[in-house]
Amino acid sequence: MPCPNLLGTLTVVVIQGCDFPDHLLYDVNNQIWYEPLEEGTVRAGFTTWATNLMGEILVFTPKRIGREFEKGRSFAIVEGGKWVGSARAAFDGIVVSHNDLLVRSPDLLNQDAYGRGWMIIGRPKRQNWIEELVAGQAIGPAVEVWIASGIYKNR
Repeated sequence: MPCPNLLGTLTVVVIQGCDFPDHLLYDVNNQIWYEPLEEGTVRAGFTTWATNLMGEILVFTPKRIGREFEKGRSFAIVEGGKWVGSARAAFDGIVVSHNDLLVRSPDLLNQDAYGRGWMIIGRPKRQNWIEELVAGQAIGPAVEVWIASGIYKNR
């Protein structure tokens, strides 16, 4: 099933029919996007490629506000028609906010993954949180290599 184009006029990299806005930062291995916000916090969500693979999203359960999360560990659980699993963090941080609308309407992840379907806002514990993330036009080659590796099939 092709991914929906949800972004209108923003500059995007398109991979297998899925949009990857090039103004965001990506944890390619976990298919999570990050958007730095003005107050030193970071908004996070799944990519459209990930949500397409999951199928219809049925349940979204974020960590509670004020709870810490660790790099490589869960900051939310997502249950889809084809997949149940964790949204794994790319850095250590603390949950500042989560998307209450997504808790009530988890299908927003399928409909608007880069907008109303965001999952959490976190505060990174370290200033170098961005180091392992991919940005800009580099997202295309990085995701293509990741898809070709098939590593996502083992999750």
